Amino acid sequence: MVKLEDAVIARLSSHGTNFEVLVDPELALVLKSDQTVDIRNVLAAEEIFKDSRKGEKASEEMVRKTFSTTDVMKVAEQIIRRGEIQITTEQRRKMHDDRLKQIVTLISKRSINPQTGFPHPPARIENAMEEARVHIEAFKSAEEQLPAIVKALQPILPLKFELRRIAIKIPPTHVGRALKAVKEFAAVKQEQWLDDGSWAVVVEIPAGVQAEFFDKLNDLTRGEAQTKVL
Repeated sequence: MVKLEDAVIARLSSHGTNFEVLVDPELALVLKSDQTVDIRNVLAAEEIFKDSRKGEKASEEMVRKTFSTTDVMKVAEQIIRRGEIQITTEQRRKMHDDRLKQIVTLISKRSINPQTGFPHPPARIENAMEEARVHIEAFKSAEEQLPAIVKALQPILPLKFELRRIAIKIPPTHVGRALKAVKEFAAVKQEQWLDDGSWAVVVEIPAGVQAEFFDKLNDLTRGEAQTKVL
């Protein structure tokens, strides 16, 4: 649960009345974008207000009339999803900067420069976004904005999105450490346990993270993993 001093107001106006809840700005936006979040982690106070700044609570009668329930969690979720989230200029700037970094990271990890076969450095991607005058929306997820941003960048920055399929064989002495990391890092397409206890697997990863993936794999297996790009 977010602290009261860090919370912002989510407000929904209905039936001539304001209904407000105090929320974590980032988690509230995640919930508003239809992602799953525990509402208890979003709220700073389990109260429905008419005016949160004055500490004035909404009447139970009006809450029931408007939301068909007085369950605080259900009402709060409706307010967040349907209403507006009031954030400060500083919070908006931070959210913009965070979203920018997320988008740059996605492009860097998922794409390569077709001229070199390697990912573009994040600074180059960010400079190209500035040159293309790309608009970043703090209230939309990085994934949602990615297609339009990539389209705007392509006249300026050569980008190629491709997946790499990699066959891996991990000796039994390292399977315990490597298995979870591999499944978190890559999409497993085929896997087989060999007679000697080794794990043979075919994974799919964005081309841009191939070098990072190999470094991680070598670190976890002390260089003993066998890999082959298919």
